[in-house]
Amino acid sequence: MGIQITPSILNADFARLGEEVARIGSADLVHVDVMDNHFVPNLTFGPTMVEALARSTDTPLDAHLMITDVDRHAPTYVEAGCASVTFHVEAAAAPVRLAREIRAAGARASMALRPATPIEPYGDLLGELDMVLLMTVEPGFGGQSFLDLVVPKIRRTRALLDAHGVECRLQVDGGVSPETIERCAEAGADTFVAGSAVYSADDPDAMIAELRGLAEGARTNG
Repeated sequence: MGIQITPSILNADFARLGEEVARIGSADLVHVDVMDNHFVPNLTFGPTMVEALARSTDTPLDAHLMITDVDRHAPTYVEAGCASVTFHVEAAAAPVRLAREIRAAGARASMALRPATPIEPYGDLLGELDMVLLMTVEPGFGGQSFLDLVVPKIRRTRALLDAHGVECRLQVDGGVSPETIERCAEAGADTFVAGSAVYSADDPDAMIAELRGLAEGARTNG
């Protein structure tokens, strides 16, 4: 699988989201962080805003649902126009059923894990997923520092995917930057969420190209 860069709009100017997304034209997906102030201590977007954003761009949307009662709400984000929907396994009552519902509705199903949540108990679920998201910060806020302690979990997750023979992307989210993306790629990640690094750059699209090059180089050398 090729490297994918999926910038988070959490660090974009919310008053100009259409223009902000236009600044990342080379992105593979636009990462939309949905927070409900319950599962995480922050409040961001809902399905109405996501639907409006989907109408304003041709780049597929990648919704990361940091919400409670995700089993009930996740399908709504497929209806809103998301190409990929990520639920947190810590919030899901029936993750296999939910993944199947998301796929049946026409989107890619992804499962996210907090930094302290081990991947091993979910090895048998991997065949139900299109992507696994490993948080490399505690979810809830943008601009946090990368947690190196997650790198071994990236390696273990890649080993589990390989052992099960699963065609499933491995995404990392949190503190991804030119200083951290190479060690994630070397460990086995192929999909990268970057918010602050992209939107704090003078040229966000150029930063996407830089991150992609670093990840591709690290994977080749690794």
